[in-house]
Amino acid sequence: MSDKNTSTLQSYIDSATGAAQSVLGSITGSTADKAQGENKKDVAEAKNEASHAGTTLGGLSISSSGVAANNPDRQTGSWNQTAGSAKESLGNLVGAEGLKREGQQQNAEGKAQEASGQLSDLGNGIADRVSGSVGGAVAGLMGDGTEVERQQVKHDQGKTLQRGVESEVDRKAGAQ
Repeated sequence: MSDKNTSTLQSYIDSATGAAQSVLGSITGSTADKAQGENKKDVAEAKNEASHAGTTLGGLSISSSGVAANNPDRQTGSWNQTAGSAKESLGNLVGAEGLKREGQQQNAEGKAQEASGQLSDLGNGIADRVSGSVGGAVAGLMGDGTEVERQQVKHDQGKTLQRGVESEVDRKAGAQ
């Protein structure tokens, strides 16, 4: 479950209060306040980076908020791309045009399949984050602590799926 140490929103709040304290220190001439403000901003930046960290491993998305199962199309599509590329390379190597074309087709189908799974997980992740946040706020107003926790888990699962997809897209964009 996420906490204030990995919350994107909390990192923005901490950064703003750090900036305000730094400015106040500059105005009043207090080097201690200015230094504390700068330190708060640095800590907030580290929290923001931790909040956005995520990766995928063996059909799972992993983030600072937890672990979530990916849409199976993401891993299957990635495997089809690998197998298709291998067939295409082998076809090129031995001069087998049919194998080369089959590999190109499997690679393209794998890309589409992986993208479909990523899009599904991204959409579900964002929806779960929003509904978990809203549901948790409503439950909090109603005084239902159990429901607040259930909605926080939903939010965290959504955030994890979203961060997993983002890490895959960033990794592929960096490889090109």
